[in-house]
Amino acid sequence: RTLAVTLRGGESGEAALVPGAPDKSAIYRAVRRQGDLQMPPKDNDKLNDDEIDLLRRWIAAGADWPNDLTVATLAPLGKDLLRVKTSAGLSRDWEERPYASTDVWAWRPLQKAAPPEAATGASTHPIDRFLAAELQKKQIVPAGPAASSELLRRVAWDLTGLPPAAEDLARYGSDLTPANYAAYVDQLLGSRAYAERAAQHWLDVVRYADTGGFSNDYERPQAWRYRDYVINSFAEDKPYNRFIIEQIAGDEFSPDDPESLIAVGFLRMGPWEHTAMSSAAITRQMFLDDVTNSVGVTFLGQGMSCCRCHDHKFDPLPTRDYYALQAVFAGTQFADRRAPFAKDTAPQPDQRELDFLKRQRGNDSLTPLQGNIGDALKRVIKKRNEYLDRAEKRYLPLAMSVENRALEQTQILTGGRLESPAGVVGTGALSAMTDLGQTPPPKFPKENAGLRLALAQWIASDTNTLTARVIVNRVWQQHFGVGLVVTPNNFGKMGKRPTHPELLDWLALRFMEDGWSIKKLHRLVLASAAYQRSTKHPQAAKLRELDPSNTLLAYFSPRRLTAEELRDGMLAVSGELSHATGGPGVFPEYNPEVALQPRHIMGGIAPAWSPSRTRAERHRRAIYAFHARTLPDPLLEVFNRPASDASCERREESNIPTQVFELLNGQFTRDRALALAASVAAKHEDDPARIRSAYQRVLGRVPSETEQRQCAEHLAAMQKLHETKPPTPRSLPDKVEREMIAEQSGELFRWEERLDWQDFEPDLQPWQVEARVRALAEVCLVLLNSNEFSYVY
Repeated sequence: RTLAVTLRGGESGEAALVPGAPDKSAIYRAVRRQGDLQMPPKDNDKLNDDEIDLLRRWIAAGADWPNDLTVATLAPLGKDLLRVKTSAGLSRDWEERPYASTDVWAWRPLQKAAPPEAATGASTHPIDRFLAAELQKKQIVPAGPAASSELLRRVAWDLTGLPPAAEDLARYGSDLTPANYAAYVDQLLGSRAYAERAAQHWLDVVRYADTGGFSNDYERPQAWRYRDYVINSFAEDKPYNRFIIEQIAGDEFSPDDPESLIAVGFLRMGPWEHTAMSSAAITRQMFLDDVTNSVGVTFLGQGMSCCRCHDHKFDPLPTRDYYALQAVFAGTQFADRRAPFAKDTAPQPDQRELDFLKRQRGNDSLTPLQGNIGDALKRVIKKRNEYLDRAEKRYLPLAMSVENRALEQTQILTGGRLESPAGVVGTGALSAMTDLGQTPPPKFPKENAGLRLALAQWIASDTNTLTARVIVNRVWQQHFGVGLVVTPNNFGKMGKRPTHPELLDWLALRFMEDGWSIKKLHRLVLASAAYQRSTKHPQAAKLRELDPSNTLLAYFSPRRLTAEELRDGMLAVSGELSHATGGPGVFPEYNPEVALQPRHIMGGIAPAWSPSRTRAERHRRAIYAFHARTLPDPLLEVFNRPASDASCERREESNIPTQVFELLNGQFTRDRALALAASVAAKHEDDPARIRSAYQRVLGRVPSETEQRQCAEHLAAMQKLHETKPPTPRSLPDKVEREMIAEQSGELFRWEERLDWQDFEPDLQPWQVEARVRALAEVCLVLLNSNEFSYVY
């Protein structure tokens, strides 16, 4: 960024720039992609020949580098350029640089634009009026409305993550009037399933997990209480501005409320570890860096980590702001705080589960138990018991929370390095917002207590230009697959600009006027014609040319079910889904290759994955499943469930061979197909009725004549197969062999970990039903693999 540094070079000691000598300049060789250093690193971003030649000629001519005064003279500000006043950059160059007004759009005040007038006969809904203006510019006519059955299924999946109930399809499926549709939306918003689905979106963003991650992936016994807090908040439609305050500063805002103590568990959601081998100062700084970036990304759509080492390359975020924001958390320390359960909500572990945990202690066959190897085994068992100690704390009335202690001094760290302090900073927030957005800065108290509350109130203020825009964009994405801003975690220059900026601002203002109500926002969006459009458009070829990404929403873009929706949906249609809510995470059944693999915990191996004993426990919704960072659910992982190390702004969709294998051959899918077949067979005696029932359960409709015939033929062929090849009963393994290398001697030692299946209730197994039911399960498996089930249209 400066001539002196460029001439000196970086850590390699080689000058990045040699004036007059392009071939001796590392920067020129890098852009030509010669040698190990190739910049930009991605092939798609590489400079073209003209750009490379321009750089060559500039270096050959002496690489003239203007001083600050020359820059100011040569770059006069026009109507599209502006300078931004911030707390202060690390260099004068950075402070004086101009910004394109379009690059800092999100920092500017919300614009009060009225929806355009609706055309004759067009939808008068405000959202549709904004969208219609853009469609008309390209002379695109939107698609017609979706069929009633399609719309019912679409809104059920979007709001609850589950298929519509059979009685709702029967009641509304053929004739969904506007009044019935509004009533159905209200019904879904009032369900617990809605709160669970909405919470899953939030937990993606905040990186929820039940373990700490890294090499010491111990359980966080009370993390589940934060998950339940989020679900409960969406269920009661807690105003979003209060939701913000509770998560950043609930202990300061309402210290006597157990839910507020639980809410600030948000600050501890990131992966973190501290061991005897790590420096307390370093791990403390890891937490401070994590929480600073997390608050920025989650609530403000501004990633802060770039500013840890230098003033932001593209946005008006100086390093000073980063550390001023971090100073707000300088006195925040981890604390497991007493938080009594609300009346009649305390989780009740049954005695068999407690006995199971106790049986796990020292549950190993020790050979040979002597010398260095004996000592190593004892350490392994000690680690194992420490792991189980945490598991037994799941039911204690504690919150994974924080508290204020002595305020630490916050320094700007050169290059983000703890060993290079460069000056003390006080508390602050995003200073550019005062200049660009006319947002008053936070009013921080002089004392430690209340710093986080002041920040939270500033973020949750009606005058904050980012907060409302960010959350309405996240809700919009839930319904349309992509947000009005395609990068929900990045409202800066390197993020995408809004496709409909006037609509985004109108929604943000309306959201605040409606009391920051998420449910009212859902109702508003779902009432639009844009949401209710068909996925089919009469001018598909024209649209592929004029709007290939469907940015203008001329039709409704289909989407594949997310990993949790696929899992929960299969359980729902098979009749196995348990609707129990809340409490510590349950343990689904994993395939043995994953469940029994060794999961190393600093100096030891965690106990093997042990599925919950009853079907009802294992078949609860995925949001209630125990989420270990280093042992993800293989079913969910293959369908793009994100890891919990970084905030997930939007789920990825991929089509890879392992997904096919999982759906066709995976044990989970086959178990659901068998359960569905057994349920259908128990209610209907003849095959045609069984096939029709399976169709209604999985796809919400009856089969066509062709589909009925094809299924009957497949059923007959599968029955012949299953009659000639009866299944062989499988037994569960009772032990697994482990091995490690002793740290002190380097010797390899082994031991057997015994597996405890006492009181385990397995799912329905193929050898427990007749060949006719197994054959029907093959038909059900085809339906569960259909696009019609796996996609929302």
